[in-house]
Amino acid sequence: MQIDLTIDENAWRTELPDVEKITEQALEKTRQHPEITKVLNGQAHSEVSITLSDNDFIQNLNKEYRGKNKPTNVLSFPLTDADDPAPGIELVCFGDIILAYETVKQESRDQKKSFRDHYMHLLVHGFLHLLHYDHENEDDAEIMERLEAEILQKLDIENPYERT
Repeated sequence: MQIDLTIDENAWRTELPDVEKITEQALEKTRQHPEITKVLNGQAHSEVSITLSDNDFIQNLNKEYRGKNKPTNVLSFPLTDADDPAPGIELVCFGDIILAYETVKQESRDQKKSFRDHYMHLLVHGFLHLLHYDHENEDDAEIMERLEAEILQKLDIENPYERT
């Protein structure tokens, strides 16, 4: 998979000096999950665009596209159709994932998680959205959370949905 990574906020690189490597790991583990492999239908040539930005940038996008005038941790903008996420063309661009540094940092502190693990979780979460998974209802949320937990386990990251 080709990853177009743009770092608009320098704090990302300070926090994650190996951001390219861990981004690639998280997306590759997601692609390798058996259920995701079926969804991708053998699509070998694909691309995803990731922007590591800040709260101001993501708040503007959240307001414009979702009608919510506040920052959020991650936004995903799929470029494929829900019923055909990997059409039979040479290169499939799945879409864009944008993350906000300050929100991700604050959440990792509040949830007592490492920034790295939380970033990788949100990246997996965002990529699943590009593949048209969502959590709008309880059944869909269960499926998405299960997939995330299984993928994160392959990355040696604890299940973020486990209730203690």
